[in-house]
Amino acid sequence: MAPVLAIVGATGAVGTTMIEIINARPEVPWGEIRPVASARSAGRVLRIRGEDVTVQLLAPEVFDGVDIALFDVPDEISAEWAPIAVSRGAVAVDNSGAFRMDPDVPLVVPEVNAANASDRPKGIIANPNCTTLSMMAAMGALHREFGLEALVVASYQAASGAGQPGIDRLQAELSAVAGRGVGSVSGDVAAAVADLGDDSPFPAPLALNVVPWAGSLKDDGWSSEELKVRNESRKILGIPDLRVSATCVRVPVVTTHALSVHATFAREVTVEAAHKVLSEQPTIVLDDDPAAGVWPTPAAVVGQDPTHVGRVRQALDFPNTLELFVCGDNLRKGAALNTYEIAETIAGEF
Repeated sequence: MAPVLAIVGATGAVGTTMIEIINARPEVPWGEIRPVASARSAGRVLRIRGEDVTVQLLAPEVFDGVDIALFDVPDEISAEWAPIAVSRGAVAVDNSGAFRMDPDVPLVVPEVNAANASDRPKGIIANPNCTTLSMMAAMGALHREFGLEALVVASYQAASGAGQPGIDRLQAELSAVAGRGVGSVSGDVAAAVADLGDDSPFPAPLALNVVPWAGSLKDDGWSSEELKVRNESRKILGIPDLRVSATCVRVPVVTTHALSVHATFAREVTVEAAHKVLSEQPTIVLDDDPAAGVWPTPAAVVGQDPTHVGRVRQALDFPNTLELFVCGDNLRKGAALNTYEIAETIAGEF
């Protein structure tokens, strides 16, 4: 009998993207796909695999008969409900940050460490942060070949990384700025968005701006997003002492994160060798021809499943080190797609 899949948070930004991914696949392994949401969205009808399916209310009994439950909800909801799903017999695959660093919960990127998905003492598998995920297929492939030792990363994170409120706020700010005919005078942007209120998910205006902050404040001035890049990269790649430094920046892009990566390896690496490794990966697209103006950008990558890599250069002053630029749709590979691919990875167990 084919396994039953539940999608908790099916009407949110990531859940909606996940259903789009499922609908686009030629075949899926599921006997039933059960969308689940809060009381606000329960009762809505979604089109899934050519059928109208009613969204069910999040409650313990909704997990009865479910083999795999995908969670695309805030941390506190996952922390409460993923164990409930497990108690009713499901494997929980969680897209939130609630379980990522739990030593008894594998943190999985199928291209990198798919085997870890079968070792889940708590019945839960975690999906990494979207920023980490944007570079992980590339870093995993290069690590296998050359032995990764250190990463210095600068992220350029889209507004949708803050969820639907981030998307709504950026679009409102862009409309306000356009309506005011804002130029380059200091204070113009702040004045233009002042009427939108101060409940923004961003600590400063994002329209026509970049904000060197994403996440919450942690010790010594680091943000939670920056520490996620460090800690999650170590766990996914299986390198507990990997040296990592990250600076996370929010940019006025709706969807698709970009990262500038400085990667140092144990073994000699060349651009040609890196190109060969990256081009052989089925989930990576190599866009690297600067002379022809070919490199990845968020506007070109949005809506696509693969990770796009370009600007691959050998560092001038650092041995065994590459510089590269990576783009990945943070709602697809950075969230919905990887979560769903984890589910497909373990579907054969049922």
